Amino acid sequence: MKNILFLLIFLSMFADAQVNRFYYDYRFIPDSNHKEDVKKEMMYLDIDEKGSIYYSRDRFIADSTSMADIRRQIKSGSGSLNVTRNERAGQVSYKVTKEYPEFKTFLFTRVSMDLYKVKEDQKPEWKILAEKQKIGEYDTQKATTTYGGREWIAWFSTAIPFQDGPYKFYGLPGLIVKLEDTTGSHIMTLVGNRKIDSPVVETESGITGNLKIVGIGGKELEISKDQYRKVWKAYVNDPSKNMREMMMRNSGGDNTKMSFKVKTSDGKEISDPSQMFREMEKKTKESLAKNNNPIEPDLVK
Repeated sequence: MKNILFLLIFLSMFADAQVNRFYYDYRFIPDSNHKEDVKKEMMYLDIDEKGSIYYSRDRFIADSTSMADIRRQIKSGSGSLNVTRNERAGQVSYKVTKEYPEFKTFLFTRVSMDLYKVKEDQKPEWKILAEKQKIGEYDTQKATTTYGGREWIAWFSTAIPFQDGPYKFYGLPGLIVKLEDTTGSHIMTLVGNRKIDSPVVETESGITGNLKIVGIGGKELEISKDQYRKVWKAYVNDPSKNMREMMMRNSGGDNTKMSFKVKTSDGKEISDPSQMFREMEKKTKESLAKNNNPIEPDLVK
């Protein structure tokens, strides 16, 4: 009887609309050496009968705007392309999808100029505890797991009958209302929800060819986690290698010429290739030093 009631509640969630959107306030500390510097991002978890997508609201808005502008330029047939990235493009660039009912999970991310679809091979193994807590309007129960190189605490609510949650987490008898690692470096808290007519985020851009060099278009290459780790290590060892190779290949053969410029920390534009590569390597090393506390340490070790 309990299982039948759960199923009826679950089906009713899709009676009036195709997608249930849950809003998560994501607070994280990118640099473990500066724990006082806490970043904030609004994340969406869109759930329908086929699965879910977890992604940044600001990144989605910025990418949608850039994509629309690129499509307009291509349609105009001018033969040139001017790509501008929004300075407020969001701080979380990845997306995570889960396919029901198996909960097949993929991480969509980018390394340098290449896009990857990384297949997850680990399932969260939960220990459900007796402890309960009121979070917002929801009565929740505690669960713990070890995942991706961190110890995690989740608070889930059986009042929301989705066995899903933020990032790659799922498998509890209700939606995860709050998730945090034991160091307090990554905290995701449900702050609202509503129904929308249809999903609006695309996991693939639909644009192929030279445009993938700007990190906006192109089709993601599906790889394993082990393959991704090798790609990441190669990037850390030589951050500008990918750009050098792609600039040599993309010489405007499809009648679309692309030019590249890099800005230094003082705002100076650099177009000379050798100087540009040096500046890219410098910026990458600085960025890696300041972002040494990732949500999934095992993926970049």
